Amino acid sequence: MRSAARSGLVAAATALVGAVAAAPPGPRDWTAAPAAGRPYAYLEGPAGSVLQDTLSLTNPGARPLTVRLSGQGAPVSFAARTVTVPARTRADVPFAVTVTADTPPGELRGTVRATAPDREVRVDLRLRVSGPRLAALTVEGVHVDTTTGTLRYTLVNRGTTVLAPHLAVHAEGVLGTVLDRPDRPLPLTLRPGERATRTEPWPDPPALDSVTVRLTVGAPGAAPATARAEASFASSPALTGAAGLLLAAAGGGGYAVRAVRRRGKSRTQRTSAGATP
Repeated sequence: MRSAARSGLVAAATALVGAVAAAPPGPRDWTAAPAAGRPYAYLEGPAGSVLQDTLSLTNPGARPLTVRLSGQGAPVSFAARTVTVPARTRADVPFAVTVTADTPPGELRGTVRATAPDREVRVDLRLRVSGPRLAALTVEGVHVDTTTGTLRYTLVNRGTTVLAPHLAVHAEGVLGTVLDRPDRPLPLTLRPGERATRTEPWPDPPALDSVTVRLTVGAPGAAPATARAEASFASSPALTGAAGLLLAAAGGGGYAVRAVRRRGKSRTQRTSAGATP
């Protein structure tokens, strides 16, 4: 009797295992991965190119599967944004990554996302932008507002890397230095080809002077660049004061001339009086 019971249990277990093995895959068993079984998608190319790869969607289930595709962290475009994969079928979907012309050389990361009603699968995307790394920064269009003293200038990233600029300002007047601000970082970054117009306050410019303003910019890895601008300051109070000084000087000079003339005249009269018989 015991032997018969034991045989019955073995038979039931065997039947259960067979039933599990024969059960069709569930809807959550679908997969999304780079073609050829790679662990992640890897693309490489220069700036300004379009790089292509393929995403494999596998549906082992008994019913069709609809998957929506999207990209994150990189400009990814797909042959189709929504794909329906038939039962027990694999669908290969081409996709492309556009590397814009201003993308700096180096490593970039992104994600390809495949989303179905039951779950989402994310595929790692690794992008390498080839090309020389060049750091080059210029400062252009320097202008001085002689009413407020505000300095206006434009920074241009002429290299292939992202730059974090810093700035130093110096101004010389007729009698010497009138402005000297040491080098300091600016609160911005510039991508390759990007330009930014900025202003620098100068709240206490000279009232009456002719100055040369020099702006020096730099960035890590980039050679310093310099630009200059000339400006003449002449405020109304300063002009009035200067005119007063000139008039005073002119008046003082006239008084001195008249005094010399009077002294000369007196001396002549005394000489003439002494020569009379």
